[in-house]
Amino acid sequence: MIMCISKKFPPARQEKQSETLNRLVCITNRHLFEHIETAGGQPSFLARLERIAAAHPAAIVLREKDMEEGAYEALAREVQAICLRHQVPFVAHTFAGVAAHLGADGLHLPLPLLCRLRESGAALPAHLGTSCHSLEDVREAERLGCSYLIAGHIYATSCKPGLPPRGLAFLREVTAATELPVYAIGGITPARLREVLAAGAAGGCAMSSLMQGNLWLTKIPENNR
Repeated sequence: MIMCISKKFPPARQEKQSETLNRLVCITNRHLFEHIETAGGQPSFLARLERIAAAHPAAIVLREKDMEEGAYEALAREVQAICLRHQVPFVAHTFAGVAAHLGADGLHLPLPLLCRLRESGAALPAHLGTSCHSLEDVREAERLGCSYLIAGHIYATSCKPGLPPRGLAFLREVTAATELPVYAIGGITPARLREVLAAGAAGGCAMSSLMQGNLWLTKIPENNR
């Protein structure tokens, strides 16, 4: 059964830390796995995603937009199967055709690509998101029919070296400017996830901190169910 992202990701004020962590969206990056090793019969990347999915994040977004579409679809099938096993929403990225073919729970598109697809009249899913870096982006995303937004980057992050973060003030401006669920990205940690929730965000997104090192998402036993 396909889960509804707009219902799965409601703006929420969470009290327990385990519940707060369930407001976290995992954004993938297979390039953080430069040495492909096997773990449990799977490449290390997929094994890592299995562990993440077992901790029940809000969703997993397969952001591997540099791949050829056919290769992306093959990988997406495997990641979608992992998500289904753990009842975690699977969100495709960039490839609208793959999202439709697999019946993904949602699709995330860079804003310029979303504009081009809307202009072309392409069929897009109802559960559609984009990344916003200004209030102008927010207004454009609303006009283009998005059901959620990712805003960033909020804190300093190794993914954006040398670029100053936009900070919590920017996040507050975004959440005040739209009724859509907003997910903060950039340098998100458990403590900072609480901060972005307090700033009005529906949740946060993490990439490098989930792809590498100790998997902090699974540190709290109550977060596994």
